[in-house]
Amino acid sequence: MTTPAGTPQVETIEGRLGHVLALRGSAPVEERTIVIEHREPLIYMLCAAAELEHALMCEYLFAAFSLKRSIDEGLTEDQLSAAERWRSTILTVAKQEMLHLAINCNLVTSLGASPHLSRPNLPQPAKHYPAGVRLALLPFGEQALRHFLFLERPEGLDIDDAEGLDAVDCAVPVMGAEEIAPHLQEFQTVGHLYRSIEAGFRNLAEKMGEDRLFLGPREAQAHGDLFGWKQLAPITTVDDAVRAIEAIVEQGEGPRGDWRRAHFGRFLSVLEEYLDLLKDSPGLEVTRPVLPVLVRQPESGEQAELITDPATARVADLCNVAYEVLLQLLYRLLCHVDESEDQIKTLADVGVSMMFDVIEPLADILTTQPVGPEHPGKTAGATFELFYQPDYLLPHRRAAWLVMAEHLDDAAVLSDTEAKRDKRFEPVARSLRAHADALRANAR
Repeated sequence: MTTPAGTPQVETIEGRLGHVLALRGSAPVEERTIVIEHREPLIYMLCAAAELEHALMCEYLFAAFSLKRSIDEGLTEDQLSAAERWRSTILTVAKQEMLHLAINCNLVTSLGASPHLSRPNLPQPAKHYPAGVRLALLPFGEQALRHFLFLERPEGLDIDDAEGLDAVDCAVPVMGAEEIAPHLQEFQTVGHLYRSIEAGFRNLAEKMGEDRLFLGPREAQAHGDLFGWKQLAPITTVDDAVRAIEAIVEQGEGPRGDWRRAHFGRFLSVLEEYLDLLKDSPGLEVTRPVLPVLVRQPESGEQAELITDPATARVADLCNVAYEVLLQLLYRLLCHVDESEDQIKTLADVGVSMMFDVIEPLADILTTQPVGPEHPGKTAGATFELFYQPDYLLPHRRAAWLVMAEHLDDAAVLSDTEAKRDKRFEPVARSLRAHADALRANAR
């Protein structure tokens, strides 16, 4: 996208958005139809949405964790306040992406299938949306914010992705109404995807009847009391599914509501404020010198910089192990396999606590640790690498709880070792042990 010299691109975004909003009362912008005529294609597209929600959550967390945390890092009080405000905004959006993922799990479960919490490691060309878009971990800054705006844009809004992350055109075949095997179908925005999923629910309910469509038991689905999310509720009817989808789209893109309070509007406000701050303080660095790096090359074939400092690589894998256990916990929680209500509450309590007392502090530590001698002065960040491509369900209850506790014990031992050189690992080790003990005490 080109703009007149000296005109911030954000003004062009506002102008285009105003044009789109003005059109909402007339003909909608045409987007390619996604065909959903059978149960499996509907489940397939819900799993595509789950992968996207999961990847976006990781992108947002990485950007939030890259921001500086004190005036000792070269910020004034006002600049630090701005950075903390932006961090809070991005973390709020990441939390809502987690809610969207939980709602998605209920939608899949309602159809009689298993939730989908796995995803390709990043960086990764998006297989579904839009053609060839590159999902990647980026530190906070103009490139990251423009990328987030592109991903969260309302339906019909035509803006470019951030420089260096442009989509690569590739043709994706349209699914025929007679096809029963699911395959890739391209969509332009998250809203476009979810509106198509909504249409799929309506269409299949009309064809099959609600009793035949919603096979998943109500009691197997998650409810919002566990997390304080009123939007998370069991789904047994088309109306339930539509309300759930509406909650996702309204929070994310806001095409039927107030987009300024949706993710798109929040990121637009952060970008405006950030660009204004840069005008007053040219060259200001509000982030730590974070370089998006991995412990291992991604399976996608995308080339990534690797961590070569051994201590940093150990910490990155420690964070990844904690992240893996969190996914295992969430699977047992969101599947409600055969846990009692008390056990479900334990899973929720441990899962939420791990986000704040294990993963966040480890991610913060990583942004202060060196990548390696090849990148002097650069630090790492949470890599959010998954070790397995299959999903993370441990199917046997007692074994699952004991395996998760064992992983946390192993992580606590490594944290103790790291604490000998850095006391910031001490509370992490205590938390890991406490969570392992809670799981063991409830394994039965």
